[in-house]
Amino acid sequence: MQFSILVSMFIFSLSMSISPGPINITILSTSLIHGFKKTLPFISGATLGFTLLLIILGFGFSQTISHHPIFFKILECTGALFIFYIGQKIMFSKPEIEVVKNISVASFTDGFLLQWLNPKAWIACLSGISLFSSPISYFPLILFILIYFVICYISLILWGISGHKLSKIFTNTSNIKTLNFLMGGSLILFAIHMLLKIFWIK
Repeated sequence: MQFSILVSMFIFSLSMSISPGPINITILSTSLIHGFKKTLPFISGATLGFTLLLIILGFGFSQTISHHPIFFKILECTGALFIFYIGQKIMFSKPEIEVVKNISVASFTDGFLLQWLNPKAWIACLSGISLFSSPISYFPLILFILIYFVICYISLILWGISGHKLSKIFTNTSNIKTLNFLMGGSLILFAIHMLLKIFWIK
């Protein structure tokens, strides 16, 4: 395999994983409030959820759903509602840095499901598959999945570390509450924007 293809796989994986989105914002907020250790299950769930989605789409399912456009409408609608749910959890979470029990902690399951309901994740999977799969061999696709898994995990961990570092700056509960409101609100606005695109009738 050409070195340039490996570089392309790396750049594609990094650009899609590190760029801001519902997953990254949730990680940043959760790590800020609860610390990196409590955010790691969400990071792991998001990484494994995306990787499983990439595997399933890469090995044939993408050809099936491409013939059913309604599937993507249902995905967008469900994804928007779940992103809205995550956003309100962040927006109304307690503004304490150290929390022992708080229902707003994003879990492994939240991370896993959010990837499957996140249109950005589907676009990343389908785009990557179209770019790096081969009709004569599964090797390029398998290599791409492995590279994406590593890059995705590292990228999300970096977002978690960033949130943890910010917690040392945002020691005032009022500032934390404001940040939660902004980050949670941005997810809610993103979800509303998605719903408007789905149901807007010109």
